[in-house]
Amino acid sequence: MSYSQQVFDDLSSRYAYQPEFLQAVQEVLTTLQPVLDKNPAYQKNKILERIVEPERSFHFRVEWVDDKGEIQVNNGYRVQFNSAIGPYKGGLRFHPSVNEGILKFLGFEQIFKNSLTGTPIGGGKGGSDFDPKGKSDTEVMRFCQAFMLQLHRYIGSTVDVPAGDIGVGGREIGYLYGMYKRLTTKYEGVLTGKGLNWGGSLARTEATGYGVVYFADEMLKARGQSLEGMRCAVSGAGNVAIYCCEKLIEKGAKPVTVSDSRGMIYDENGIDVKVLKQVKEEERASLTRYAELVPTAKYTPVKDYPAGHNGVWTIPVDAAFPCATQNEVNEEDAKLLIKNGVKCVSEGANMPSSIGAINAFLASGIAYGPAKAANAGGVATSQLEMEQNAGMTAWTFEEVDAKLFNIMKGIHENAAETAREFGAEGNLVLGANIAGFVKVADAMIAQGVC
Repeated sequence: MSYSQQVFDDLSSRYAYQPEFLQAVQEVLTTLQPVLDKNPAYQKNKILERIVEPERSFHFRVEWVDDKGEIQVNNGYRVQFNSAIGPYKGGLRFHPSVNEGILKFLGFEQIFKNSLTGTPIGGGKGGSDFDPKGKSDTEVMRFCQAFMLQLHRYIGSTVDVPAGDIGVGGREIGYLYGMYKRLTTKYEGVLTGKGLNWGGSLARTEATGYGVVYFADEMLKARGQSLEGMRCAVSGAGNVAIYCCEKLIEKGAKPVTVSDSRGMIYDENGIDVKVLKQVKEEERASLTRYAELVPTAKYTPVKDYPAGHNGVWTIPVDAAFPCATQNEVNEEDAKLLIKNGVKCVSEGANMPSSIGAINAFLASGIAYGPAKAANAGGVATSQLEMEQNAGMTAWTFEEVDAKLFNIMKGIHENAAETAREFGAEGNLVLGANIAGFVKVADAMIAQGVC
């Protein structure tokens, strides 16, 4: 039995109740054996046993008062996974599905994603089972203040720098930062995704969505192809999906779908990004509202999706951009996309494809960009925000966007070259995993056991 399989089997026996975490670990470990065989020092130093366990993890109670004067109680978490190459960095997710296993999967992915950016940041993740949907601004503020009352003990600009994720946008970051400043009396770059007039970075909002398109374009360029003229399926309707659509249109492609937890929009004429921003960023409404505003748009509720499929992936397209959530593309979805002629899949969400879907994409030979490479633009630009905060300066949108493009191009080149080095031309899953792992593992060895 291989070293990586031994470690995974042991982990599975201890964390069988955390399926998403085990899935994330399996996806990485199954690709690492070539580099483990090449460098016995990794097994000698038990790097795998160490890297699959968080350095520390916090679980705390969050008590807050709703608008009716009733006390509410939620769970809060921060998983600080690995700091070998820099302070912990990763988002906060506010969603009813949040638990320790979900955050461990996200934090584990973050280690390698952050390593691939080439910037000095480690991996972490946090959040709560609080649901901001349907809450007033005052309730969201009270919750964020109560959450930060517990979290502030464990973070700092050179310790752990959280950002936003699902359910945590500019509003939530503002309330969290205000409470951190009140509790610590420090005005520092401890959170990223801040407002532009109080330490935020231009292009941060757009970064993940833009980055996933930049990565797709680099994959296609390597094959002598282009996004121009391509029909594209995009899932999600949040920050990543909106700006993915915006950049696709800029590149001459046509996004024809978006989705949320209740249903999907399909419009053969292309998604109207201006209307999508109005519905999701201003009105915080369902996509049924989009269908009201755009007569050519067809709305399909989740209950009417074909059995066994996410409706978004049943639309024949040239390129697909999963930008919603984990495991939104199953094996049957992947096979249908391939059957319908998809040439490129670039992942904007974290672990949106199941193991079966990933294997189907790789077997088909299409251009497939795994999340830890393709969606690294967001965290990369968060680090650029940290850099601006540390220097007490601000860069133009064009400067940040140019840096983002170069980072995404560099990630693609690194993953592609690593895949070639290990005899797996075009396998960016293996290339990204090994390239991200080696940097962190070498740093862990250099720093000793402590």
